[in-house]
Amino acid sequence: MIDFGFDKLALIGAVALIVIGPEKLPRVARTVGHMVGKAQRYVADVKAEVNRSIELEELQKMKSQFETAARDVEQTVRTEVNDAASSFESNWSEVTAGLSAPSDSSSLAEPPLAYQPVRKNWRVKRSATPQWYKQRAGVRTHVQSGAARVRRFRPRAG
Repeated sequence: MIDFGFDKLALIGAVALIVIGPEKLPRVARTVGHMVGKAQRYVADVKAEVNRSIELEELQKMKSQFETAARDVEQTVRTEVNDAASSFESNWSEVTAGLSAPSDSSSLAEPPLAYQPVRKNWRVKRSATPQWYKQRAGVRTHVQSGAARVRRFRPRAG
């Protein structure tokens, strides 16, 4: 990069003072300063964009490596599960091969009973909760009309 020392800056300032003149020099210096600042910000933005693109490429490489590793693990797990399932099926068929013939004792046994759901009496269940717990939890124990509820909670006059 260009190296500016004090002597070079003094020479540039003297030439600018002679060429531009003392009246316009402050305005020109301000304009040059703004332009140099814009150029520095532009260079910083370009550097940041290049760094972001490099990081993005690295992340994409890592993502692709991770996906291939995940596919490999999935494939090995799938093959192991298939092998285990096939060995289980073969062992199960060997074990159940002798059980497939009908025997005389099984024909004498009664068929299993069908499932019947238990009928719950909600009144019995409701009365099983203690009254003190219902009052504490705020459970209504009896139905009250709207007018009765208003009368109950209306402040007493007098």
